[in-house]
Amino acid sequence: MTEFLASHQHVLWFASNVLRACLLLAVVTVVFAPLEHMFAVRPGGLFERGWSVNLGWYFFNGLFTTLLLTPPALLIAWLIHSTLPGAVTGMAAGLPLWARMVAAMVVGEIGFYWGHRWSHELPLLWRFHAVHHSAEHVNFLVNTRGHPIDLVFTRLCGLTLLYATGLASPVGPNPSLVPMLVLFIGSLWSFFIHANVRWRLGPFEEIIASPAFHHWHHTLEDHKDHNYSSMLPFIDRLFGTFYLPRTWPKDYGTSTPVPETLIGQLLEPLAPAALGRPTAPVGRSNQA
Repeated sequence: MTEFLASHQHVLWFASNVLRACLLLAVVTVVFAPLEHMFAVRPGGLFERGWSVNLGWYFFNGLFTTLLLTPPALLIAWLIHSTLPGAVTGMAAGLPLWARMVAAMVVGEIGFYWGHRWSHELPLLWRFHAVHHSAEHVNFLVNTRGHPIDLVFTRLCGLTLLYATGLASPVGPNPSLVPMLVLFIGSLWSFFIHANVRWRLGPFEEIIASPAFHHWHHTLEDHKDHNYSSMLPFIDRLFGTFYLPRTWPKDYGTSTPVPETLIGQLLEPLAPAALGRPTAPVGRSNQA
């Protein structure tokens, strides 16, 4: 039996991850599908155009993006731990876990903010990030529509700050606990901010991201270069990219040509010809 398990460990790993992905999908669907039916911003159910591509990206990224993220994240953690003084990388070691997590959510979000913003402002990065913005109907499952290179880059920006500030450390007990929790909490909240629900958070929308805040980031043109934060809007306020009127966007998507199939969206940004396709405008427009 032991030999069988050892010889089939890759199959067992894949099967367990598929099962985990299916369970998470079932949970978020049970939570958000009824809410999107009762409180929809725009008409359109779960099976709106593009739903199968969203579903494909959900499983693809759930199964493979972590594998792509782990090696560069470990390398960055090792390089930072090896080069920065121990007084810097160890300054947060004495904090209780709850304090480290609060600080890590803020510091990590600053890194995620800039990774996301650069993905809009730099043409080389936009060609991958445009996949996420190609959705013309935004709902909770659009959260996982994204090219793996785009997702890995943005997450590395946040993780780099966590390791540089010592809030995450490659040594000691449970070295992956803080970055894993930061990514997990952020991922769960991203399902909410993409949801097709007309909920507003009132005065708290300056503190915690709402669907309205992020839906304005998905507009076809007008304000897509605003609201880069995934959880903490005050970071957009700090860097001058906050935009949140009382109305909701009329149109979603991007003017950048993006293939409609998952395979096309995966491969087309990697093709040399993609270097010459239309890109997102650099800089901000219509800022309020």
